[in-house]
Amino acid sequence: MKPRALHLCLAALAFLTLAAIFGPYFSPYSVDQISQTRLAPPDSAHWLGTDLHGRDLLTRLLFGARISLLVGLVGATISLFVGVTYGLISGYLGGRIDNAMMRFVDILYALPRIVLVIVLISLFDLKLKHLLDGTFLAPLASHARLLLLFVGLGMVEWLTLARIVRAQVLSIKERAFVLSARLIGQNTPTILFRQILPQVIPIVLTYLTLALPAVILEESFLSFLGLGVQAPLASWGTLLADGAALLNPIRTPWWLIVFPSLLLAFTLLLLNFLGDQLRKLQK
Repeated sequence: MKPRALHLCLAALAFLTLAAIFGPYFSPYSVDQISQTRLAPPDSAHWLGTDLHGRDLLTRLLFGARISLLVGLVGATISLFVGVTYGLISGYLGGRIDNAMMRFVDILYALPRIVLVIVLISLFDLKLKHLLDGTFLAPLASHARLLLLFVGLGMVEWLTLARIVRAQVLSIKERAFVLSARLIGQNTPTILFRQILPQVIPIVLTYLTLALPAVILEESFLSFLGLGVQAPLASWGTLLADGAALLNPIRTPWWLIVFPSLLLAFTLLLLNFLGDQLRKLQK
């Protein structure tokens, strides 16, 4: 492994995260500030140009990074908890229970996962809004689709992690320290979460860095189709969709496609590189 490359990757991710969090506060433009300079190419006033409504693209990219990174982090975290718990239980119990649980995973693998998320959003978007209205959670009603993205993407990304954790548990549960824990009378939850779980954490964290770009890419795809986040929120997928809608043979605002695409690709490259380096570190 090359420590310098890994450190540069971590520094770039940290800079991107800090820019997404604090960048819009330092921008001279607000995220929805409309000006007369519509579809202006990059210049000294607007470094990455403006969109159809005269809004500064750089500010909107930084604001969209908040949503894309947040969806990726929350979705990957949900898949982490579900996949680790499922894999621990399946691998430790073994036998018929293990077979039944793994067959359920195989069935879910056979289904188009992104279609499941689309169905989830289509069925429960309005229902969740009505459910939240009139309660103390009413401020979240306008972000119901974002909440569904958190849950939906998280619940379809845990399958691979469950298999990885199960495979690790099958070998770990026969080791001496686990057998000793059984002999002294420790119950199953204690053995799973105090004895076995610490042994699989390194590989789990490695997979988490690989799940993050997958969730970000899926969210961008859904938002590009109009099924993801909605105004006034924006993500990289919605910004790409806005740019694609303006493509025509007469005038092509290339900056509305190029810069969101480059930022998305750069982020995915960094996350995948980080996961690959962490995997090599374990060898």
